[in-house]
Amino acid sequence: MYKIGIITASDKGSRGEREDLSAGVIREEVAKINGEVLEYIVVPDERDIIKDKLIEFCDVKKLDLVFTTGGTGFSPRDVTPEATLAVVDRLVPGLPELMRREGYKVTPRAILSRAAAGIRKQTLIINLPGSPKAVRENLGWILDALPHGLDILKGTDSECAR
Repeated sequence: MYKIGIITASDKGSRGEREDLSAGVIREEVAKINGEVLEYIVVPDERDIIKDKLIEFCDVKKLDLVFTTGGTGFSPRDVTPEATLAVVDRLVPGLPELMRREGYKVTPRAILSRAAAGIRKQTLIINLPGSPKAVRENLGWILDALPHGLDILKGTDSECAR
């Protein structure tokens, strides 16, 4: 089982003014790879708060995978990628590259996503959009690759060649 965390970055969601539907989509999708959401929080679009929660989920909770949802656009309040980049040790550029490439086939606006992905210690962090539809699409493009990467990261698999 993979231990999963979800951090939803949303000013309105954190104030109770908007229901977070994206987290439910993430829960459904990660079940397909034997993932279980153990930690979930909605936070305002504040870089330091997002950063602190990422560190907690990685270093204290020792989750295998943390998804963020929201905060990847052009609004001045969209700071999730910056918070992510501030805490990761190594980048995993292929994930957001694939999400943008495949997303472009759905809508040209997908290339405007600033999503990032990286590794902090033994935790993979992936930024997802805030829209439930976009979350489902993006996870559909990357989900099958995640178990191998997570197993390598956890040290339970060491062979990349097939």
